[in-house]
Amino acid sequence: MLDTWTDGRTKSAIVDFVGRVTTDGPDYVEPDARVAVFDNDGTLWCEKPMYIQLDFLLRRFKEQAEADPSLRDKQPYRAAYTGDLTWLGDAVTKHYQGDDSDLQPLMAAILAAHPAITVEQHAARIAAFFDEARHPTLGRPYTACGYVPMVELLRYLEANEFTCYIVSGGGRDFMRPVSGPMYGIPPERVVGSTVGLVYENTDVYTTAEMEFVDDGPGKPVRLWSRIGRRPIFAAGNSNGDIEMLEFTAASEHPSMQLLVLHDDAEREFDYTAGAEKILDRAAAAGWTVAGIKNDWTTVFGD
Repeated sequence: MLDTWTDGRTKSAIVDFVGRVTTDGPDYVEPDARVAVFDNDGTLWCEKPMYIQLDFLLRRFKEQAEADPSLRDKQPYRAAYTGDLTWLGDAVTKHYQGDDSDLQPLMAAILAAHPAITVEQHAARIAAFFDEARHPTLGRPYTACGYVPMVELLRYLEANEFTCYIVSGGGRDFMRPVSGPMYGIPPERVVGSTVGLVYENTDVYTTAEMEFVDDGPGKPVRLWSRIGRRPIFAAGNSNGDIEMLEFTAASEHPSMQLLVLHDDAEREFDYTAGAEKILDRAAAAGWTVAGIKNDWTTVFGD
């Protein structure tokens, strides 16, 4: 039971909460209402030096810049073509700090990266990426960059009749091919950002139109539209998760909010950029903070 979690306040808080909502008494919650939601980037898998999906997109941007020299002087194609990982990672961090000046051209490029292909072709490109790509600094396959303690937490909750969902700002269709093998979460329980889709001649095709950005205040909206229940457990790590954790905290049932703190430069990364607001919110609201350095006996399991 949570063997990769260090005995202490954080582990005890998780066990106490699960015990209260699954045992007859004033805090008991029926199994149907035991819904748990997890952010993905930085909560279930590594997000530095840049999001894994950005690496996937970077490779596509580079292909496009190689084919069209006129793109090489424009961001994010210039960053992809020159291998400037810093620009891409900083664009997302700046977004979570309230500055979308770099996010806007990045989003435009994302929408132009994989349009007008079938959803199966898109999934095949993603699968090929995960078959060959490795983390640029950790040197391990991206499929081995999931956090073992968080996967163990998923199994612990499921063993106590929780239904677990991924609710992420990342692309829904990017996560779906690996959510089962990495986390044991089937594709129908993955909620994320999406591009528009169209049906033509027996196939479903991607478009270059954004359908929904599953981030910030969009997260509660999206999870409600896809799940139809207010969660009683939510885990996140960045400012984009604040509203999802607040939505969970306002449940009529007892609830728990868990924040993953990246404070272990030796085993993973040490940073708070993009998480400043949620750390303040956690302190004010009494949310549980799990520091990687002291609360996890392992990170990646080897």
